[in-house]
Amino acid sequence: MNDAELAAHLAEVAGRLLIEMRASGVLSQKALGNAGDAAANQFLVHALREQRPDDGLLSEEEKDNDVRLAKSRVWIIDPIDGTREFGESRSDWAVHVALAIDGVPAIGAVALPGLDLVLRSDQPGPLPEAAKTPRMVVSRTRPAAEAVTVSEKIGAELIPMGSAGAKAMAIVRGEAEIYLHTGGQYEWDSCAPAAVAAAHGLHVSRVDGSPLIYNQRNTYMPDLLICRREWADRVLSLVAVV
Repeated sequence: MNDAELAAHLAEVAGRLLIEMRASGVLSQKALGNAGDAAANQFLVHALREQRPDDGLLSEEEKDNDVRLAKSRVWIIDPIDGTREFGESRSDWAVHVALAIDGVPAIGAVALPGLDLVLRSDQPGPLPEAAKTPRMVVSRTRPAAEAVTVSEKIGAELIPMGSAGAKAMAIVRGEAEIYLHTGGQYEWDSCAPAAVAAAHGLHVSRVDGSPLIYNQRNTYMPDLLICRREWADRVLSLVAVV
């Protein structure tokens, strides 16, 4: 099984595990989120350490260490991106499995288990036709001020959505044109989505236009832009003066 196949397989199996846990109905919303994070993380970490023992590993749910910094190949995972949405029985949550090579998000799989979908960097499809009025995905609970301001300047419709992975995949799937985030994230929030989005021909960068670089000592990533290429220059120029 090559790296891309492994990423997709692990994301899909973890997603099925989480759907089964949620369907059992034995845990409260908060307990379900915590248990789901732990179970999916245990599965993913064990599988990656078994299948790719020489690679580095970074997970939201695993204690970090400096060993990965000396590695060229580092798996970056988020067992549940959107734990709140998972616990609320919504569909806008995801499982992220990515491989960064020399800091570049080279391979990624984003499972959307609530929709029974896995989007992969090795199986890009054509982008659906863009809407005439641009649509911008934003946080359900705290839309970034910069995103709101840019949306007003370009006349975009705001679409509230849960996880970062779900938002990025909304652009891939043709449900929106722009995902602009300035509220701060971590490497596991965007590595797999960035790999999948880039493979599908979307613009992927920081909001100053610089590339997203992974496997850093400080895993905090302040901002990102994932959008259709025809909107990239306009959004980047607007956010620069917000």
